[in-house]
Amino acid sequence: MNAPDSTATGTGAAPVRANLLGMNRAQLEAFFLEMGEKKFRAQQVLKWIHHAGVTDIGQMSNLGKALREKLQAVAEVRPPQIVSQQDSADGTRKWAVRVDGGGLVETVLIPTAGRATLCVSSQVGCSLDCSFCSTGKQGFQRDLSSAEIIGQVWLAIKSYDAFQSGKGRIVTNVVLMGMGEPLLNFDNVVTAMDLMLEDLAYGLSKRRVTLSTSGVVPALDRLAGVSEVSLAVSLHAPNDALRDQLVPINRKYPIAMLLRSCRDYMAAQSDRNRVVTIEYTLIAGVNDRVEHARELAQLLRDLPCKINLIPFNPFDQSDYRRPGGNAVSRFWQVLVDAGYIVTVRTTRGDDIDAACGQLVGQVVDRTRRSERYRGAQDSQVIKVG
Repeated sequence: MNAPDSTATGTGAAPVRANLLGMNRAQLEAFFLEMGEKKFRAQQVLKWIHHAGVTDIGQMSNLGKALREKLQAVAEVRPPQIVSQQDSADGTRKWAVRVDGGGLVETVLIPTAGRATLCVSSQVGCSLDCSFCSTGKQGFQRDLSSAEIIGQVWLAIKSYDAFQSGKGRIVTNVVLMGMGEPLLNFDNVVTAMDLMLEDLAYGLSKRRVTLSTSGVVPALDRLAGVSEVSLAVSLHAPNDALRDQLVPINRKYPIAMLLRSCRDYMAAQSDRNRVVTIEYTLIAGVNDRVEHARELAQLLRDLPCKINLIPFNPFDQSDYRRPGGNAVSRFWQVLVDAGYIVTVRTTRGDDIDAACGQLVGQVVDRTRRSERYRGAQDSQVIKVG
């Protein structure tokens, strides 16, 4: 039976059961039709999994006994596994989540007044190697399945006993800003976002689900045809020369091409009042000068956007420094004077390394990048000694 998150093992071994956790409504309907069942069963199963938090097919009482037995033979509901949980003094909660193949990814819930934003990962590691991000220094292992992506939402709600506890909605917003580049895992990310928006699953508004990309232009162009989630762009520099150094994918898809794709994405939305969020990590002495702010203001003049300034969060494998408060204020003021809506991201969860750019999992690195970075660091230590 063909289904998402279903793979065959070697010759003579039993096939792996399809993981229903990662199927959107259309995929579940197709799954049941292939079984010779009515497609309305998909609606029932979606509610059991994503409204009630049930993983035992045997407990899905509005499915007949014969159907439950038939379903258990070919399918399962299997979320990833929480390995550890850390709670910050500011209320932020971070989970280390084990996925198939032994990798670990990190998921962070950030509560603020009236809402709670869940930052989810889309890959084990990341292939893009942005110079200011700790995740990229670990290298890349693989894409997460749709079940492993939506499973992070499921686990966060389960962690607060919130499926049937009467506590209300724990997760009000989801941002794909964790480990990995979401648009390089296109199909699985889109399926997971479908479930975030699905009324029979999590029922989030398209304004409350945000995909953050470093600028994979062909995939962003493709996304415009299948999704209306909010868009955030990791820009971090006002010109190609500097962005080439900070965000290497810019060498393939330079800023002009990226901003054109952003404008096309927004033009495709049914809601014409939407804007792109421009993410700009401020790094002391690198991209935080007043002239950078002026150049950024000019660059974005034709793009409906708001700007989120993110003071750099240090980590062991980087020599970059966090800018001082005066530098951040000067940068902010230039953009505000130019007419932009500008926020400065408050650092949350830095006492548990859950702040932006600090997420570190366990990556079986296929790129050997982490080995090279460690070797470079060791060489520096030897030279200093």
